[in-house]
Amino acid sequence: MMTKSHALEDKYNAEQDAKKIAEHEETKPQETNLDKLPTPTGWRILVMPFKVKETTEGGIIIAQETLDRARVATQVGYVLKMGDLCYKDKEKYPTGPWCAEKDWVIFARYAGSRMEIDGGEIRMLNDDEVLGTIDNPEDILHAM
Repeated sequence: MMTKSHALEDKYNAEQDAKKIAEHEETKPQETNLDKLPTPTGWRILVMPFKVKETTEGGIIIAQETLDRARVATQVGYVLKMGDLCYKDKEKYPTGPWCAEKDWVIFARYAGSRMEIDGGEIRMLNDDEVLGTIDNPEDILHAM
């Protein structure tokens, strides 16, 4: 035998469902922009190249073509993520890792694979393509 539901019961059930969904959303960790980037596999490192300033210290706006050329030539980047096999080869890296997440690294001009993302580009480097680490990328960039 079927029972006929009342509109009041349906509304009550809908409110309960909405509360359950809201509680679930609150307990779920918020996804950050870093979580949306690809996760490197194996010995790969995800690097965000240093973004050059768009104006000089004197306030002159740098031409877009010059900025684009500088972005392509940038050889400094910030380590965002590292693959699970980075620097695990004890024969190849007897002194340990060359860099870690949140380090500024120097790499060769054509190293890695470039990927365009919203707002710029990222690079996927192999762990042996890191040439060194630095504290401040502005210390080694050429003045414009």
